[in-house]
Amino acid sequence: MRKVILARMFQGHRTIRYPAGPPPALPDRFRGRPLFDTSRCPVGCHACADACPTGALDRERIGRIDLGRCIFCTDCATACPVSAISFSTDHRLSVRRREELVLEDENAELRQAEALAGKMKRLLGRSLKLRVVSAGGCNACEADVNVLTTIGWDLGRFGIQYVASPRHADGLLITGPVPKNMELALKKTYDAVPDPRIVIAVGTCAISGGPFIGLDEVTDGIPQTIPVDLFVPGCPPHPLTILDGLLRLVGKL
Repeated sequence: MRKVILARMFQGHRTIRYPAGPPPALPDRFRGRPLFDTSRCPVGCHACADACPTGALDRERIGRIDLGRCIFCTDCATACPVSAISFSTDHRLSVRRREELVLEDENAELRQAEALAGKMKRLLGRSLKLRVVSAGGCNACEADVNVLTTIGWDLGRFGIQYVASPRHADGLLITGPVPKNMELALKKTYDAVPDPRIVIAVGTCAISGGPFIGLDEVTDGIPQTIPVDLFVPGCPPHPLTILDGLLRLVGKL
């Protein structure tokens, strides 16, 4: 018992203090929003757009990017002959509306997610139960969603928990590009959640289909028949990015 107590004292406080304290230091390899210096771009150069595997960059308008399609792979930066593309270290990427992920130019600001309003905030702001649905994902987004329940993050301290049944949930947290053979199952799961309900799309696949976009086997993300209340881009999004979006949605940040 003495050794156990000493070990616990040595370990100290293991849960991050965020958001009460500063966010944890992100690794150097972390990639946030792509940044463009279009003043360096040669006229008529489309190397970055041509290299993008998901069509996130606009060939006709330099600096226009759809973060809902971007998989943060750095292929654009590697292909750029003048090194005009870099990546920020800002983890705050979540938005409330799909069109807000489309940034028209290099100076456009990303409108960060706003909190639920009125009755929805009163009902879900203190206690939010989510049914996680992996709709054909590769398990990367799923891993970062699950890590929020560990002692280092302790999602439950914010009143947010994952539940086993949609009938016990306030909403769905969906990952993956949604294969067509899962479309009906996802719709039935959504219908099983009692009103009022919310839907959270985590990862580029759930938002747009990601690297699978345009394939006949997928629906290019969450079908339009299911309204989405929060979009968390990334491939996969960092746990801090997911947590930031969830806390903004329930008005705790």
